[in-house]
Amino acid sequence: MAKIKDACENWGFFELVNHGLSHQLMDNVERLTKEHYKKCMEQKFKQMVASKGLEATQSEIDNIDWESTFYIRHLPVSNISEVPDLEEDHRKALKQFALDLEKLAELLLDLLCENLGLEKGYLKRAFYGSKGPTFGTKVSNYPPCPKPDLIKGLRAHTDAGGLILLFQDDKVSGLQLLKDGQWVNVPPMRHSIVINLGDQLEVITNGKYKSIEHRVIAQTDGNRMSIASFYNPGSDAVIYPAPELVEKEVKGQVYPKFVFEDYMKLYAGLKFQAKEPRFEAMKTIESSINLGPIATV
Repeated sequence: MAKIKDACENWGFFELVNHGLSHQLMDNVERLTKEHYKKCMEQKFKQMVASKGLEATQSEIDNIDWESTFYIRHLPVSNISEVPDLEEDHRKALKQFALDLEKLAELLLDLLCENLGLEKGYLKRAFYGSKGPTFGTKVSNYPPCPKPDLIKGLRAHTDAGGLILLFQDDKVSGLQLLKDGQWVNVPPMRHSIVINLGDQLEVITNGKYKSIEHRVIAQTDGNRMSIASFYNPGSDAVIYPAPELVEKEVKGQVYPKFVFEDYMKLYAGLKFQAKEPRFEAMKTIESSINLGPIATV
């Protein structure tokens, strides 16, 4: 608990090994995801690179990422049956993996509550809205890049949502986080789950926990797999600093209250910019929100 507390307060990231997820399932998901990329996505990625002339670029590119991705929504309503080109065994493995990650996310939220001195279930209720949390997965591959000094695998950003659970390649590195002005490598570790905190947890904790900037550096050799699952508030959830935490602060409430969906609309256009102006922008619409009680679930 102390290690998680320190990681949340000082890093915004931590890596879990004893997470209870089946190693066999993780191996299966990794194998099927890599096979799917080779079979269904690699050629499309090469065509995109050729069409944009990325391999021939002589200057830094700051408006596109060197990644091949697809997205799956799990909650409030799953669309996994509609995702094209997935083999049935891949679909089934990803579905089970998501169910297990959802349970892990909710367990972690309660551990954060305990460390923060909030009652058990507070964060889950804060995320709930009228239809429960939003939960989805971004499946990414970062192919070998001939000019990693000119194009990022994924440009630097903080994550907009709540709790992010990352299953990353255990051989090909690339993930970095910004700590005290320095980029720090997050090394691949077999069967681990990397956890990072999103902007909403920074708001709810009134800044006690911080979302942290991170990026992916493209590599000249090896294809890096990344399966990032986002346990986020429901679209109509009202997000604001927990009153219990505000009371403990001399500075009072630092962060605004807002509807999560409104924040996401703003984030869509400003993802790769600093988070502080996003928080400031939400303050301008704060007065129009009717702050109701957190849902009981």
